[in-house]
Amino acid sequence: MKKNIYSILRGKFLVSDDSFKNWRIIIFISILAIIMIASSHSADQKVYEIARLKNEAKDLRSQFVDGRGTLMRLKKASQIEIEMKKKGLLISENPPVKIKVKTQN
Repeated sequence: MKKNIYSILRGKFLVSDDSFKNWRIIIFISILAIIMIASSHSADQKVYEIARLKNEAKDLRSQFVDGRGTLMRLKKASQIEIEMKKKGLLISENPPVKIKVKTQN
């Protein structure tokens, strides 16, 4: 048992006569590790991109709500009256009259 552990720690399994099988396994495991690391980095980048897009969506939503609130405020008759007074236009004292046109045959 002790002998096997020492041979592994000294690396005898890498330089012995039948070490070609061991090198193939080591290279295969190394390639798998590199693929796993690359996949992990790719997943992390996607998570960061998703978080950034969620924050951007929240910002755009709040801008939309603010814009809609401003529009609702500007559409009020009292607000329109104030803006028109600034430009010199006043509200008509007489209500509008409906004009009917009769067609001649």
